[in-house]
Amino acid sequence: MEVKIALLRGINVGGKRKLLMADLKKVCLLIGWTDVTTYIQSGNIVFNSDRSNDDCALSLKEIISSKFSLDVPVIVKSFSELENIINENPFTKLRIDISQLYLTFLKSIPNNEDVLLLSKMIKQDDQFIVRNSVVYIRCFGKYHRSKLTNDFFETKLKVEASTRNWKTILKLSELAQSI
Repeated sequence: MEVKIALLRGINVGGKRKLLMADLKKVCLLIGWTDVTTYIQSGNIVFNSDRSNDDCALSLKEIISSKFSLDVPVIVKSFSELENIINENPFTKLRIDISQLYLTFLKSIPNNEDVLLLSKMIKQDDQFIVRNSVVYIRCFGKYHRSKLTNDFFETKLKVEASTRNWKTILKLSELAQSI
């Protein structure tokens, strides 16, 4: 068994695509996950499974679709992957306020050409660095005013994405350590 983290995109945001965490936890147990813990209402799940990340993501996506009639993108990372992602954040070395930090998880590693084009496009204060299947973001203002959104990265990098603030990332790591 391996500790994993599932990240759902776009549930319980703005009163749309409502999904109670208690119901989400029940379907996770139905697909065979153990030690299931959810964190806040935006679709963060920490659990144990012996299945691959892709298999876990597909199983959860399918059961959410069949039980709740919702099409919800799901990204799954192992705890060790999450720890590496946390340790590799180039912005944490700057000793800045963590309220400026965000992380966009990508479903897969984007094409190098798309990453290069993206890097040339952005001319604003907010900063980002794409490494493998994550985008490290530093927002100088409010994230909801930034152009560095899920939709932006999905469109430009041609992969599904889900973003979390740094505080949530650290909490998920803490929860994963306790399983």
